[in-house]
Amino acid sequence: MDTEVVVVGAGPSGLALGCALAAHGVAVRVVDRAERSAPTSRANILHARGVEVLTRLGALGDLPERALRPVGMTMYARGRELATMRFVPDPREPVQALFISQAHIEAQLRLRLESLGGSVERGRAVVGAVQDADGVSVEFADGDSIRAGWLVGCDGSRSTVRESAGIGFPGVSVVERFLLADVNAAWDRSREGSAGWFHPDGMLLAMPMRGGRGDGDLWRLMADVPDTGEHLTSEQIVERLRALLRERAGVEDLPIRETVWTSVFRIQRRLAESYRRGRILLAGDAAHVHSPIGGQGMNTGLGDAENLAWKLALVVAGRADEALLDTYTPERRPLAEDVLRTTTANTRLLAGATPLTRVVRDRLLLPVLDLPSVQRQATRKASQLWVTYRGGPLGGRGPAPRPGDRVPDRTCFDAEGAQTSLYHALSPAWALIADGERPELTEPARRHLGEVVVLRNADGPPMLVRPDGHLAWRGDDQDDLRAWLTGTLRIKETV
Repeated sequence: MDTEVVVVGAGPSGLALGCALAAHGVAVRVVDRAERSAPTSRANILHARGVEVLTRLGALGDLPERALRPVGMTMYARGRELATMRFVPDPREPVQALFISQAHIEAQLRLRLESLGGSVERGRAVVGAVQDADGVSVEFADGDSIRAGWLVGCDGSRSTVRESAGIGFPGVSVVERFLLADVNAAWDRSREGSAGWFHPDGMLLAMPMRGGRGDGDLWRLMADVPDTGEHLTSEQIVERLRALLRERAGVEDLPIRETVWTSVFRIQRRLAESYRRGRILLAGDAAHVHSPIGGQGMNTGLGDAENLAWKLALVVAGRADEALLDTYTPERRPLAEDVLRTTTANTRLLAGATPLTRVVRDRLLLPVLDLPSVQRQATRKASQLWVTYRGGPLGGRGPAPRPGDRVPDRTCFDAEGAQTSLYHALSPAWALIADGERPELTEPARRHLGEVVVLRNADGPPMLVRPDGHLAWRGDDQDDLRAWLTGTLRIKETV
């Protein structure tokens, strides 16, 4: 083997997976077809769950200081303001969303990967992969090949890795065509929030972004348009958006100093039939694509990466049976199904393709979004802090928190009595939260799992927390712990 794992794609999902595997001591190579990292950003919001993932990976860095605080979106229809959908973080949670460019997030993940001894191999276009019982041969466009134990495709919606594995990717188009432009503009509009204008011909969105040549003058403009099949240059996209600003928002002339990036894309809803076939696995957009409305794509992909990493690390180390990887799809795919349903419904309703949907949107949906209770619920939904695996193969019953539930970050004390936090310890260790050392529990946990940090926090019975921040096991019985490790988690008896 040339390496233990090859990760194809150096977007947020691939970089997060590379960081997590390297932190676990796995020999991993991250490859990407692009010659350089993209300076532009597809996504520009990191929801609370994504912030937690980067925290546990040690890759959050100074992103909070560089981010804009998301405060919401003001929505207009028929020439008047209807509602402002505000972000209302749960006061019980210590974390909230960050309004920041995907490019900055990727840069921070690359720094973390480099600190762990890894790097991104650029200009490495994968054209195919062939697997057998012992590994995967990864083939590149330049004729080179790599032999690895495992291959993970984080290479986007047109994933070569997914196609090589023969995994189906069924789906449908949600909106025919969107125009996008990031522009430096001398716009006197407040940058305290985004704006959405809803018109019989479609919607138009404007979002402030960090950066730009002036003092805060970078904006993202997006609008849906009919698909005429014509190819549009960057200049034509910007001029079309100028016209749509006049038609849909009443903005007569937006002084644009510079165009940073433009794009034309279709919104599609697609979901991989499985996230694993043999020694090939998928994460991020290679496994699921959906509407960008709500900013759930990057959040979901980061969660995929963190969930897969600790499982693959146990298998690569020879501690767990390969069957542990069969828990990846049933834990992560249902979440993607939920995200696809929600974003598709919201996008179709907001786009207002029919007179009936426009009436429902303007007279019922948008005014309701002004209600604080609805705003709290919507913010919580977007955050993904509610995600639980309790109904999956590693879940369990009993009082909350149940096995599979998320364990929020909390203040703890380490073995020396120093104050720390749970998420700081989960980087990349497992954590046993107990009222003391509890050697009868720590000994079998460390023998089977490797690094297990003992944290003191006298709040109920001992809890074993997974590296991705979810409850693994809870109790006092060492025999029950051993049974869970070797039975539910599929750790090999010989360890």
